[in-house]
Amino acid sequence: MSPNPFAWSFRAQYLLGASLCASLLGYALYQQHVEFLDPCPLCIFQRVAFMALGAVFLVGGLHGPGRIGRRVYALLAGLSAAVGAAIAGWHVRLQNLPADEVPACGPGLDYMLEAFPLRQVLEKVLSGSGECAEVDWTFLGLSMPAWVGIWFVGLGIAALWSGFRRR
Repeated sequence: MSPNPFAWSFRAQYLLGASLCASLLGYALYQQHVEFLDPCPLCIFQRVAFMALGAVFLVGGLHGPGRIGRRVYALLAGLSAAVGAAIAGWHVRLQNLPADEVPACGPGLDYMLEAFPLRQVLEKVLSGSGECAEVDWTFLGLSMPAWVGIWFVGLGIAALWSGFRRR
Protein backbone atom coordinates (compact mmCIF):
# COMPACT_ATOMS: atom_id res chain seq x y z
CA MET A 1 0.00 0.00 0.00
CA SER A 2 1.37 3.43 -0.92
CA PRO A 3 1.92 6.02 1.79
CA ASN A 4 -0.69 8.71 2.31
CA PRO A 5 0.60 11.87 0.51
CA PHE A 6 -0.97 14.00 3.23
CA ALA A 7 1.40 12.35 5.71
CA TRP A 8 4.50 13.32 3.72
CA SER A 9 7.05 15.43 5.54
CA PHE A 10 7.42 19.15 4.93
CA ARG A 11 10.74 18.43 3.27
CA ALA A 12 9.23 15.92 0.82
CA GLN A 13 6.31 18.21 -0.01
CA TYR A 14 8.55 21.18 -0.68
CA LEU A 15 10.97 19.13 -2.79
CA LEU A 16 7.97 17.93 -4.81
CA GLY A 17 6.91 21.57 -5.23
CA ALA A 18 10.40 22.45 -6.47
CA SER A 19 10.25 19.53 -8.93
CA LEU A 20 6.87 20.69 -10.23
CA CYS A 21 8.14 24.25 -10.72
CA ALA A 22 11.21 22.95 -12.56
CA SER A 23 9.01 20.73 -14.74
CA LEU A 24 6.69 23.61 -15.61
CA LEU A 25 9.64 25.84 -16.48
CA GLY A 26 11.10 23.00 -18.57
CA TYR A 27 7.81 22.76 -20.47
CA ALA A 28 7.85 26.51 -21.09
CA LEU A 29 11.39 26.21 -22.50
CA TYR A 30 10.28 23.27 -24.65
CA GLN A 31 7.44 25.38 -26.07
CA GLN A 32 9.87 28.22 -26.75
CA HIS A 33 12.80 26.33 -28.27
CA VAL A 34 11.15 23.29 -29.88
CA GLU A 35 7.66 24.51 -30.77
CA PHE A 36 8.93 28.09 -31.43
CA LEU A 37 6.26 29.70 -29.26
CA ASP A 38 8.06 32.88 -28.21
CA PRO A 39 7.11 34.24 -24.78
CA CYS A 40 5.69 37.73 -24.43
CA PRO A 41 6.96 40.00 -21.62
CA LEU A 42 4.18 38.89 -19.24
CA CYS A 43 5.09 35.25 -19.91
CA ILE A 44 8.68 36.03 -18.95
CA PHE A 45 7.56 37.60 -15.66
CA GLN A 46 5.44 34.52 -14.96
CA ARG A 47 8.55 32.40 -15.49
CA VAL A 48 10.46 34.59 -13.03
CA ALA A 49 7.68 34.09 -10.49
CA PHE A 50 7.91 30.31 -11.02
CA MET A 51 11.68 30.52 -10.51
CA ALA A 52 11.15 32.40 -7.24
CA LEU A 53 8.51 29.91 -6.08
CA GLY A 54 10.71 26.97 -7.07
CA ALA A 55 13.67 28.48 -5.22
CA VAL A 56 11.60 28.87 -2.04
CA PHE A 57 10.39 25.28 -2.37
CA LEU A 58 13.93 24.00 -2.97
CA VAL A 59 15.56 25.90 -0.11
CA GLY A 60 12.70 24.98 2.24
CA GLY A 61 12.92 21.34 1.21
CA LEU A 62 16.67 21.17 1.64
CA HIS A 63 16.60 23.07 4.92
CA GLY A 64 13.84 21.06 6.60
CA PRO A 65 13.13 23.78 9.22
CA GLY A 66 11.23 23.73 12.48
CA ARG A 67 7.73 25.11 13.01
CA ILE A 68 8.56 28.82 12.68
CA GLY A 69 10.82 28.23 9.67
CA ARG A 70 8.10 26.20 7.94
CA ARG A 71 5.72 29.12 8.35
CA VAL A 72 8.27 31.59 6.99
CA TYR A 73 8.85 29.40 3.92
CA ALA A 74 5.09 28.99 3.51
CA LEU A 75 4.57 32.76 3.55
CA LEU A 76 7.41 33.33 1.07
CA ALA A 77 6.05 30.63 -1.23
CA GLY A 78 2.53 32.00 -0.86
CA LEU A 79 3.74 35.49 -1.75
CA SER A 80 5.63 34.21 -4.82
CA ALA A 81 2.59 32.24 -5.92
CA ALA A 82 0.26 35.21 -5.36
CA VAL A 83 2.46 37.50 -7.47
CA GLY A 84 2.64 34.89 -10.22
CA ALA A 85 -1.12 34.29 -10.11
CA ALA A 86 -1.76 38.04 -10.30
CA ILE A 87 0.47 38.38 -13.38
CA ALA A 88 -1.20 35.35 -14.99
CA GLY A 89 -4.64 36.76 -14.17
CA TRP A 90 -3.72 40.09 -15.76
CA HIS A 91 -2.46 38.20 -18.81
CA VAL A 92 -5.73 36.27 -19.11
CA ARG A 93 -7.62 39.57 -18.79
CA LEU A 94 -5.63 41.03 -21.70
CA GLN A 95 -6.34 37.93 -23.78
CA ASN A 96 -10.07 38.36 -23.22
CA LEU A 97 -10.29 42.06 -24.09
CA PRO A 98 -12.32 43.05 -27.15
CA ALA A 99 -10.06 43.61 -30.18
CA ASP A 100 -10.54 47.40 -30.11
CA GLU A 101 -9.36 47.61 -26.48
CA VAL A 102 -6.14 45.60 -26.88
CA PRO A 103 -3.08 47.79 -26.21
CA ALA A 104 -0.70 48.40 -29.09
CA CYS A 105 2.40 46.23 -29.36
CA GLY A 106 5.44 47.83 -27.78
CA PRO A 107 9.17 47.31 -28.08
CA GLY A 108 10.70 44.01 -27.01
CA LEU A 109 11.68 43.34 -23.40
CA ASP A 110 15.41 43.22 -24.24
CA TYR A 111 15.28 46.68 -25.79
CA MET A 112 13.22 48.13 -22.94
CA LEU A 113 15.68 46.79 -20.35
CA GLU A 114 18.54 48.48 -22.20
CA ALA A 115 16.76 51.77 -22.93
CA PHE A 116 14.60 52.47 -19.86
CA PRO A 117 14.98 52.42 -16.07
CA LEU A 118 13.71 49.22 -14.44
CA ARG A 119 10.67 50.93 -12.86
CA GLN A 120 9.52 52.20 -16.24
CA VAL A 121 10.08 48.77 -17.82
CA LEU A 122 7.96 47.12 -15.13
CA GLU A 123 5.17 49.67 -15.63
CA LYS A 124 5.18 49.17 -19.41
CA VAL A 125 5.30 45.37 -19.25
CA LEU A 126 2.65 45.01 -16.58
CA SER A 127 0.31 47.30 -18.50
CA GLY A 128 0.53 44.71 -21.29
CA SER A 129 0.83 44.96 -25.03
CA GLY A 130 -0.81 43.54 -28.12
CA GLU A 131 1.49 40.55 -28.26
CA CYS A 132 0.39 39.56 -24.74
CA ALA A 133 -3.24 39.47 -25.91
CA GLU A 134 -2.61 36.78 -28.54
CA VAL A 135 -3.69 33.23 -27.69
CA ASP A 136 -1.23 30.89 -29.42
CA TRP A 137 -1.74 27.77 -27.30
CA THR A 138 -4.73 26.16 -25.59
CA PHE A 139 -5.42 22.96 -23.70
CA LEU A 140 -8.95 21.97 -22.73
CA GLY A 141 -10.12 25.40 -23.84
CA LEU A 142 -7.78 27.35 -21.54
CA SER A 143 -4.81 29.43 -22.65
CA MET A 144 -1.34 28.93 -21.24
CA PRO A 145 -1.60 31.91 -18.84
CA ALA A 146 -4.87 30.46 -17.49
CA TRP A 147 -3.13 27.15 -16.77
CA VAL A 148 -0.18 28.99 -15.26
CA GLY A 149 -2.58 30.82 -12.96
CA ILE A 150 -4.16 27.53 -11.90
CA TRP A 151 -0.72 26.09 -11.13
CA PHE A 152 0.23 29.16 -9.09
CA VAL A 153 -2.97 28.98 -7.05
CA GLY A 154 -2.61 25.23 -6.47
CA LEU A 155 1.06 25.40 -5.53
CA GLY A 156 0.48 28.44 -3.32
CA ILE A 157 -2.32 26.69 -1.41
CA ALA A 158 -0.19 23.54 -1.08
CA ALA A 159 2.78 25.56 0.21
CA LEU A 160 0.65 27.35 2.80
CA TRP A 161 -1.09 24.14 3.85
CA SER A 162 2.22 22.31 4.25
CA GLY A 163 3.80 25.14 6.21
CA PHE A 164 0.92 25.78 8.59
CA ARG A 165 -0.56 22.31 9.22
CA ARG A 166 0.01 20.63 12.57
CA ARG A 167 2.61 17.89 12.62
